[in-house]
Amino acid sequence: MVSSQDVPQLVSLYTDGACSGNPGPGGWGAVAYFDDKSCHEIGGADRQTTNNRMELQAAIAALALLDTFPHQQPITLHSDSKYVIDGITKWIRGWKRKGWKTSTGKAVLNQDLWQALDQVNQSWVNWRYVRGHSGDLGNERCDAIARGFSTGHPPTLRRQITTSPTETRKTEDSQSLSLRDNNLRSGSLPPVETLVTVDSIETTKPYGNGLSSSQLSLTDPLSDSEAMTESTVIPAPSDTLSREVRVGHLRNLIETLRVADEVADKGYLITSAELADLMDVNASAVTSRGDNWVWRNWVVTRMRREGNQILWQLERIEDVA
Repeated sequence: MVSSQDVPQLVSLYTDGACSGNPGPGGWGAVAYFDDKSCHEIGGADRQTTNNRMELQAAIAALALLDTFPHQQPITLHSDSKYVIDGITKWIRGWKRKGWKTSTGKAVLNQDLWQALDQVNQSWVNWRYVRGHSGDLGNERCDAIARGFSTGHPPTLRRQITTSPTETRKTEDSQSLSLRDNNLRSGSLPPVETLVTVDSIETTKPYGNGLSSSQLSLTDPLSDSEAMTESTVIPAPSDTLSREVRVGHLRNLIETLRVADEVADKGYLITSAELADLMDVNASAVTSRGDNWVWRNWVVTRMRREGNQILWQLERIEDVA
């Protein structure tokens, strides 16, 4: 028998989602890390979904693990989706106040999953943004799990198994994945952990409201106003410039924002180079940000790759929040 203090404690969570086509076949992955350096990996799939729904699903499933494994507060959940981070820490309070409507009166997209995430969230969960594809091991592993499930080739997952609440947990590789592969190809949904939905969540814990924006910890800490303007389209004018020149810069900026609004409104997909031109940054500054992030008034989402081009979609925040 092992004392409870010798049982590995859950210390952090990583999550990620993936989708081919957006909408299209999707997958999600989550990894729980323990203080003894072991981990527990889970994942799942959906035949027809979106990237944002998979990001949300991963976070829901990860937080559900808080009822499975011992832990001490607080727990940090890492995600490369600013849609999820901003939604659970900022936007959700307004949504609930307005009866799950956005600021423009539209129904909140993915309301079922947002409500499920709100139910399993806790005030002591620290939501932390991590840049996607930046070499972070937890994020890279979740990405591999999510993409594996989305393509019908889920990877071997490391699992924590427990025979009693006081016995030591140990990590084992999950086996018999060939049947899961076959099920995925045939169109069924066989996640390693049951796909968590509103109907399947049962908890006696009080609803969590997430952290305030001042408590949100980011890889690159930004204030609310800075988060919307972290990439400037037009460089800030110098005090030495004339008023006419400054007004000209402002007109150019407004025209650029109008173009971005039209791209979002029409649902156009644009390449990394085109998006970089729109933002007036280097193309590498676009691709290094991950699959889902916020620029000024838009949520920017990586949709798919066509040849050697990555295509992006802009969605106005008023339509999201």
